[in-house]
Amino acid sequence: MSGRLRERLRGEVGYSLVEMLTVMVIMSVVFAGITDLFVAGSKAQTDQSNRFQAQLDTRLALDKLRRDIHCAYTVASYSSSSLTLKISGCNGGDTSWCTVAVAGVTNRYRLYRQLGTSCGSASGTMLADYLVSGAIFPTDPATTQSTGCGCLMSLPVDVKISLKRSQTVDTYELADTIYLRNSVRT
Repeated sequence: MSGRLRERLRGEVGYSLVEMLTVMVIMSVVFAGITDLFVAGSKAQTDQSNRFQAQLDTRLALDKLRRDIHCAYTVASYSSSSLTLKISGCNGGDTSWCTVAVAGVTNRYRLYRQLGTSCGSASGTMLADYLVSGAIFPTDPATTQSTGCGCLMSLPVDVKISLKRSQTVDTYELADTIYLRNSVRT
């Protein structure tokens, strides 16, 4: 090395070990905070995306149920968690709708649609998930039609969904009274 370069390097001072450790500790605290923010933001985005998808699936399922009920002329069988519709218009035939509990999980049901007169356990096409109650048909349609009013038969539907499987926390509810447009007026 040349003498000039040696002189220049002698005047340079480095960092001590204490200074390096102090900087590393401060950077670790800052990066830990930033990492927590990114993780929380990612979880919130995933949760919101899942909630949106469950709500969208439920709205689409209710739309299909509404179309089937509008086409039906009577309800062949009814319980608060299942329904068989007699359809003469539209595509015709019998169509069954039912909710089925998800095995091993409390307060979680799925909504299924199946052609035919029975809707067995997890058979047919699953249209909605994360229902918090299996009782989506709260009132017997036979009791909704008053005699002499010239009314069509109607079917109340009440669907509640929540990813947290709670009937009170973050619950999204879709409720409607749907009329069987091909039913006999009384």
